Amino acid sequence: MAEKRYEMDMCSGPLLSKILAFTLPLILSSMLQLLFNAADVIVVGRYAGSTALAAVGSTGALINLIVNLFMGLSVGVSVTVARHYGAREYADVTTAVHTAILMSLIGGIAAGAFGFFMAKPLLALMGSPADVIDQAALYVRIYFIGMPASMFYNFGSAVLRAVGDTKRPLYYLSAAGVLNVLLNLLFVIRFSMGVAGVALATSISQYLSAALIAICLMRSESCYRLHWDELALHKDKALPIIRIGLPAGLQSSIFAISNVVIQSSINSFGSIAMAGSAAAANIEGFVYVSMNSVAQASLSFASQNIGARRYERISKISRTCLLLAALFGLVLGNGVYLLHDTFLRFYSPDPAVIEAGALRLSVICTTYFLCGLMDTLACILRAMGKSLLPMVVTIIGACGLRVLWIYTVFPLDRTFFTLFLSYPITWGVTAAVHAVCYFFTKRTMLRRAQASAPSEASST
Repeated sequence: MAEKRYEMDMCSGPLLSKILAFTLPLILSSMLQLLFNAADVIVVGRYAGSTALAAVGSTGALINLIVNLFMGLSVGVSVTVARHYGAREYADVTTAVHTAILMSLIGGIAAGAFGFFMAKPLLALMGSPADVIDQAALYVRIYFIGMPASMFYNFGSAVLRAVGDTKRPLYYLSAAGVLNVLLNLLFVIRFSMGVAGVALATSISQYLSAALIAICLMRSESCYRLHWDELALHKDKALPIIRIGLPAGLQSSIFAISNVVIQSSINSFGSIAMAGSAAAANIEGFVYVSMNSVAQASLSFASQNIGARRYERISKISRTCLLLAALFGLVLGNGVYLLHDTFLRFYSPDPAVIEAGALRLSVICTTYFLCGLMDTLACILRAMGKSLLPMVVTIIGACGLRVLWIYTVFPLDRTFFTLFLSYPITWGVTAAVHAVCYFFTKRTMLRRAQASAPSEASST
């Protein structure tokens, strides 16, 4: 069957080659998304003016705050479907898929309605300037019209990742991204629609990606085939998705709040520092998505093997993914820093901006592998069913400790270096605590597996 070439048996055979085959399409998907987002900013900045650019740019924190909460549930979808798929419980895969798809539609409509009606009040609460707020609110409202499609795509992609398929989501995202860029040019340049044109292009492209995922699931001959008349909320599938996914979503949303505190400290250094930091952060994104793709691989591989009760493979999966995350972080992070002058000049020719961006990259990119270790360990813990634990540890370690640093250590030495030093320190501390949690969680899981083995053998 042609479809089988997209799926992957994660429970047997060599791990490194399979993890790489799973991870590389994810990396390409994420990098394409970053490039398409950059194209949005470039088009609106060049052809709609600085006010329109500010309006689009100022909405990121608000959109992420709302979207991340709902998108975290897709982590629960991946874990739940992968466990059943690994255990060859194909009937359970079917009910989990239909539960997940219905949850995506309900969540997408709820998030879309909330973002549409609350856009302007929330932007006002965030202090959006008077000359920007109307255009920013218009962008957010149109963007959230596409939220049901965005949720559907992300949940559908989570289903495909759970069975080892990261190639088709890459193809669909590529098609939607190309459409997004073409519509940007058409709406903004040809029809002079400004902010509305960029937002409309984004929403339309989201519906295309959702349609492609829907067609893929509907035409599947496997256990994850989508039948619209079978959509239902199965309690035994919805609860694990929420239990695993909701903490991940809350964690991402709280991260967005802590980043607002960091940004306010960056703003205190003035516009040059802000520009340099923004450029560096954009470049860092390409390193981050590489490490995060490995973390997503660890989530799917560990989940399938736990479902299949191949517990002896968990340690090897963990070691392989941690090694790859560290390797990507060290090689790409330090490579970016060594070539920082070339990369930063894409964003600004101003030497002062380049100097500020280089300072940020010198601290963050050279230590970025710690973030990769932190995220990978958190994903492995979630695969083991411990979603609340990594959420609490990450919120306290990576968010709380970072805010504490800003209000205690940073005032003693108000420099860019001291400010950004909060990142590697909090990554390292959080990763270390995750490692301890992983060790004890794995030991407990193995003990329970050994204890249940005799009873299972006697019942057969």
